[in-house]
Amino acid sequence: MNSPGTQPVTAWIGEFTLLAALWGSSFLFMRLGASEFGPLPTAGLRVALATVFLWPIMLRQGHWPAFRQHWRPIMFAGVINSAIPFALFSWAVLHIATGLSSILNATVPLFGALIAWAWLGDRINRLRWAGLALGFVGVALLAWRAPAGTGFKTDSAEWAIAACLLASCFYGVSASFARRHLTGIPPLATATGSQLGAALGLALPTLWLWPAQLPGLRAWGAIVAMAVLCTGIAYILYFRLIASAGPSRALAVTFIAPVFAVLYGSVFLGERITPWMVGCALVIVCGTLLSTGLIRTLRPGRAQPERP
Repeated sequence: MNSPGTQPVTAWIGEFTLLAALWGSSFLFMRLGASEFGPLPTAGLRVALATVFLWPIMLRQGHWPAFRQHWRPIMFAGVINSAIPFALFSWAVLHIATGLSSILNATVPLFGALIAWAWLGDRINRLRWAGLALGFVGVALLAWRAPAGTGFKTDSAEWAIAACLLASCFYGVSASFARRHLTGIPPLATATGSQLGAALGLALPTLWLWPAQLPGLRAWGAIVAMAVLCTGIAYILYFRLIASAGPSRALAVTFIAPVFAVLYGSVFLGERITPWMVGCALVIVCGTLLSTGLIRTLRPGRAQPERP
């Protein structure tokens, strides 16, 4: 019997691809929702509906006691892992292409590695430092030229890129926070409680900035799809993937999701895919693989389960 994280590729590749497709679609849905609701109501509705979707599942699985015992750090994690990043990305996709924002989201492991080194004392060898440098060079190159070829105003695009990078940084902070304060808590309790914390954190801004004109069915459909598919179901798939494929392979979804996001943006929004964007994306991915040690982990014959 296969132990967690060592199941054959055929056992988890379907869920891996589906998760990448779902997370990639979140940028398209954010654009469709935020264009009518506005960024903060879009983020607020997303986490509120995700909470409604996940809560009965958590109760059915018997994780209420775990949430009740650790509700403070769980709900705070929701603010830094969902409320703030979702709001920043919802604003950014109104000013840059959704494909570009998804590529910037792929820098999350870079920030995660750097913050874990500064906060938790994780060791970073020369190869990983080189990967960090390479990844951030890719980001700089992407920010330098990519916006001019996407049809968006350059002044707004610069701020939107900064918002995406700040959101990615918050994801990195939340990963280290989870390692420090949420270890041993059932993942479904963490996922559900964090969405509740995010919903409470965004409640007042959502109500205050609620659009004067009721959005149409397309915007509502995008919000519901983002909450149920890209947040609720995606969380469940992600935790299943960690168990079946291992944390490092689950993390690799971050590199595949932009492929779907760029495709969706091109097909449904008519966004341009420039060679510069593709080249910079490859540089960022290579740097991330080096900085996180995934190149060694994914090397043939190195399928051992991840150590905590």
